[in-house]
Amino acid sequence: MSAPRVPLRLDRTARLLGEDAMARLAAAHVVVLGIGGVGTFAAEALVRAGVGRVTLVDGERIEETNANRQLHAVEGAFGRLKAEEMADRLRGAVPGARVDALPLRYSAETADALVPPGVSFVLDAMDTVVAKLHLIQRCLDLEIPIVTSLGAARRLDPTAIQVTDLCETHTDQLAKDVRKYLRRRHGISAATPTGVLAVWSVEEPRRTLSLPGDEHGIPGARRPEPGARRREPKVYGSVAFVTGAFGLVAAGAIVQRLCGVTPRTHRVLSTREEARRRKPRR
Repeated sequence: MSAPRVPLRLDRTARLLGEDAMARLAAAHVVVLGIGGVGTFAAEALVRAGVGRVTLVDGERIEETNANRQLHAVEGAFGRLKAEEMADRLRGAVPGARVDALPLRYSAETADALVPPGVSFVLDAMDTVVAKLHLIQRCLDLEIPIVTSLGAARRLDPTAIQVTDLCETHTDQLAKDVRKYLRRRHGISAATPTGVLAVWSVEEPRRTLSLPGDEHGIPGARRPEPGARRREPKVYGSVAFVTGAFGLVAAGAIVQRLCGVTPRTHRVLSTREEARRRKPRR
């Protein structure tokens, strides 16, 4: 009796990874938090690769300013919930996959419902430091593998993206803040390996430019909540071929680890980077 065929929509992936790896992917549950410029590409890659269950977490709605870099931002979708719109798109791509949409903002109050014990992997594509810190702490406590996406905005070179432990990151203010406040608020040192995978860039960030009309308000800029003691949110320039590459790289890191596959890659480091890595970390 012949074995059942791999679904045609996953045929090419199976020819690369093998049937055992596809079975592992089909049994996996990945939670993606932040369904924007990074998260939409990551979620798409995970579902199309064969991950059997993907949960999309994001409480925001699609805006027209998202259209330059977010897959769900198309005509007719503006104003709709990001998580639900992206879930509909992915169910159409791979009908056999389970794609759940949770249109909620991650916080200490929602963490139990959004990231339950037993999840196979978590992909953090959020841009709020406080949420990242809590999520990292939760995943470490529950022993859930996590990959966190760091600063993708203000960059133009997708070939500068790296995947390392969080402790190896540099040239990235968001990464610096995450490392610093993990230590100060959660007692987690990032001076040595943390077990947290990070997707980040060695490219120096570029300056965000002003545009005519900004004096009347920047389109799509988030407004602070009433009574919140926070600085005015910043709006940075970004582009799909970098934010999307961050998401694809993060998805690749997850698939490789779920399948137990190690790419045969010779990583070439610049002389400057080799010298930096030889220095002891404080």
